[in-house]
Amino acid sequence: MAGALLRIVLYTAAVVLPVAAASFLGESSPGIVHEAAKNMALAGFTILVLQVLLAARIKWIERAFGFDILIRFHKHMAVFAFLLLLAHPLLLAWSGGGWRLLVGLDLPWYIYAGKAALVLLALNVLASLYQGRLRLKFEGWRSIHAVAGPLLIVLGFAHSWAAGDDLETAALKTVWVVLLCVAVPVFAYHRFFRPIRLKERAFRVVEVRPEAEDVHTVKMAPPEGEDVPDYLPGQFHFVTFYRGRGLPVEEHHWTISSSPTERGFVSSTIKNLGDFTSTIWMTKVGDRAAVHGAFGRFSYALHPEERDLVFLAGGIGITPLMSMLRHMRDTGDRRSVLLLYANRNEDQIVFQKELSEIESGDHPDLEVVHVLSRPGQGWQGETGHVDRDRIRDHCGEVEGKVFYVCGPPAMRESVVEGLRELGVPDRAVRLEIFSFLD
Repeated sequence: MAGALLRIVLYTAAVVLPVAAASFLGESSPGIVHEAAKNMALAGFTILVLQVLLAARIKWIERAFGFDILIRFHKHMAVFAFLLLLAHPLLLAWSGGGWRLLVGLDLPWYIYAGKAALVLLALNVLASLYQGRLRLKFEGWRSIHAVAGPLLIVLGFAHSWAAGDDLETAALKTVWVVLLCVAVPVFAYHRFFRPIRLKERAFRVVEVRPEAEDVHTVKMAPPEGEDVPDYLPGQFHFVTFYRGRGLPVEEHHWTISSSPTERGFVSSTIKNLGDFTSTIWMTKVGDRAAVHGAFGRFSYALHPEERDLVFLAGGIGITPLMSMLRHMRDTGDRRSVLLLYANRNEDQIVFQKELSEIESGDHPDLEVVHVLSRPGQGWQGETGHVDRDRIRDHCGEVEGKVFYVCGPPAMRESVVEGLRELGVPDRAVRLEIFSFLD
């Protein structure tokens, strides 16, 4: 908690610093509306620069929150920055600049630079918020984001440097240059240099194993003489496969399904959910994979005081929970775990045999309940969905239990609502969300 608070304070201070410096060191503004317009521009641009740091997978920033939470904050702050920067020209026009500032054609180049930056930001925000409705594939969105983001920062910097009265002071100029000198190398490292370094030290695929219908586990070994970097059970990593044979080269984030006790390999269990994942089965032993991670805070290992756990999984959402169960087995952890695992039919149950083996073993104290929504005729287990009533029937008293939830969005939302109806406090519910754009 202290680490997260420190990072929040530093972020807030970075946003406020240019505004405070302009207020105390800059020229007085001709009216409160003009002052507000100026401060909104300063804060908005600073937020845009800090967006680069939030998205760059910097471990010191990420570890206090988890990358999934951090990237959602990144998205919301982009919207906030857009609103601040949109208000900037409107308030300037209102405070005496004239509406010609907004609609006139005979304007200085730096005004057009500012307008172009605002348009790019608006398009970027809309593409991020409505990616699904626009049927924009993740890789396409990411490519647009990677180009538009730095371009609008450059345009915004040029506009503010030429047009901003407050940047006439040495202090504000120094702050502005420092912001740009931080953002540019961080972006370059994140988008270009780190991927090159990871490719040079690529892992090697050592096994591709079918687990269930349209689900495969890909096991990857680090370069010879090296161990897998440390990670927590339940975390995820970013993987880029280099397979040749005309197969696509794209970076994707997948949960780690192996246990950290295995130092010679790391594995992800991947379901066919789209164009790229439909090619996973074509991956072969010997293919290379650039692996970056691990990230996230969806792990029982961060909460050693929790002894009575309930895992609620749907479909491929079992993967982080399987990593945790394997780790408990390998380390001799005796805590109590109830797993309610929802699937459509028996063929889609991932890790069915291994879950049964862990359940019959000594570590952990595991009970597995499979719930199928469309079972075959020979199915003898439970049918339907993992909902409030089923959770209550198997858990009994919910007080003192901690619930780990991972599954498709509809299932996740239904389960969380059911837990609230059962009186489970939010602090006892831990969520893993697959998509960064949800």
